[in-house]
Amino acid sequence: MNLESKYSYVLGLVLGVLLLVTSCETKPPTNLADHTLIPHPVEIAGTGDRFLLAGAATIQIANASLQGPAEYLIKAQPGMKLTTDQKADIVLSLDANDEQLGEEGYVMNITRNQLLLSANHPRGVFFGLQTLLQLIPLSDERPIEIPTGTIRDYPRYAHRGSMLDVSRHFFGVEDVKRYIDFIAAYKFNVLHLHLTDDQGWRIEIKSKPALTAIGASTEVGGGAGGFYSQEQYQDIVQYAADRFITIVPEIDLPGHTQAALASYPELNCDGRAGELYTGTKVGFSTLCTDNEATYEFVDAVVKELAAITPGPFIHIGGDESHATEKEDFIYFINRAQKIVSKYGKTMMGWDEIAQGEIEKESVVQQWNSAGNASKAAENGNKIILSPAKLAYMDMKYDSTSRIGYDWAALIEVDQAYNWDPDTVNATVPSELIYGIEAPLWTETVENMEDIEYLVFPRLPGYAEIGWSPQSIRNWETYRVRLAAQAPRFESEGIGFYRSPVVDWGKQDSIN
Repeated sequence: MNLESKYSYVLGLVLGVLLLVTSCETKPPTNLADHTLIPHPVEIAGTGDRFLLAGAATIQIANASLQGPAEYLIKAQPGMKLTTDQKADIVLSLDANDEQLGEEGYVMNITRNQLLLSANHPRGVFFGLQTLLQLIPLSDERPIEIPTGTIRDYPRYAHRGSMLDVSRHFFGVEDVKRYIDFIAAYKFNVLHLHLTDDQGWRIEIKSKPALTAIGASTEVGGGAGGFYSQEQYQDIVQYAADRFITIVPEIDLPGHTQAALASYPELNCDGRAGELYTGTKVGFSTLCTDNEATYEFVDAVVKELAAITPGPFIHIGGDESHATEKEDFIYFINRAQKIVSKYGKTMMGWDEIAQGEIEKESVVQQWNSAGNASKAAENGNKIILSPAKLAYMDMKYDSTSRIGYDWAALIEVDQAYNWDPDTVNATVPSELIYGIEAPLWTETVENMEDIEYLVFPRLPGYAEIGWSPQSIRNWETYRVRLAAQAPRFESEGIGFYRSPVVDWGKQDSIN
């Protein structure tokens, strides 16, 4: 190589290095605040840098109670591993020391070198991990790049639930677990299981075997039905608990009881077993409320259900009991409440139960009557808001929806999102609103594909209503963040409805 060639080579090498350094230095800044997170965090601030997370990232936990959340993260992001090194890439701790966070809030500090997630309680760490998983890009490229900054976050309401009706159509254990994963990803903390109705009894009661031998044998349309053994139910409860979700079981009484009436003749006032029912009408069935056999039955059911339900609530239904005289209905609710209390649980029920002499600790779920909810509020009861015209996910999106009902309303994605719990019922003070719940009734829902179609993309909006402050909620920014969730829906194999009110083309902007 002559002198001129050597000079050219060295000059090219220097220029290449300078170009590389310059390109690194001029890489555009990041902004954590330009996020696509759902629910929207309470506080979020970016610092303009990047945290690079390798595929084999390390996680350090400061407390043994965080083993479960750490393992959840590792399962979601294979390749990560636990370490005892305090210089780990991700550190999970319980040293937030921030009363405002409560048990479910968290603080996430992201620097160039480390991601620190702290809370007051393991459930706060778990909810923080849901935020982290949304910050991690779906791309297989490594290292993962996350904007630096701080997130401080906590929920608006204590109760953030969804109800799944497994009675009209039965759904097996794995389907219920998949539904639990859906709601866990968006920081819900309650799954309300509607276990009994006219069309089927879905929970084993060992002292009342005919409930499953007869009452569980069918469903809407005449299908085979099914039920959960107590062991299967406990498996569901534990799966939910591992994701910091409480199961609220519902035994709908004294109406919506045809499956029970067909199983035990003594529950009928004429002493004769009713017929199994596979239709969709409501309001025609009732237990015989002046028969002591009815209360012996309720006692046996609640006793066994309470024993396998670690959560504080038993939901007794109480809705649409049109075949029960009002005086008899009130008498029944009063007695049922005492049975629930007898076994160490708190009664929850649909808004009709407020007609009874309910204890102040009981929780009333408003679905239809503002008057009933107002009466409960006057009594000091906490209220869960599930207004049918806004929160029922079995309602169609529009007149062309392939399944669903429209008796309450057509609920497009923007209508599902654009409401404030504080203004649903002006006579219920904000401090008595325990939270919100989005129910999915399953008269028209036969399989998981149907569930996904009606639930997504409305479910994330209900999550944000329950978690985020009203002051930072905005449909125009939310619809962009929702569009950016589409690749995540697809990665989970969720067959979601591509609502025309959302510009799904925005999904390329995700992280």
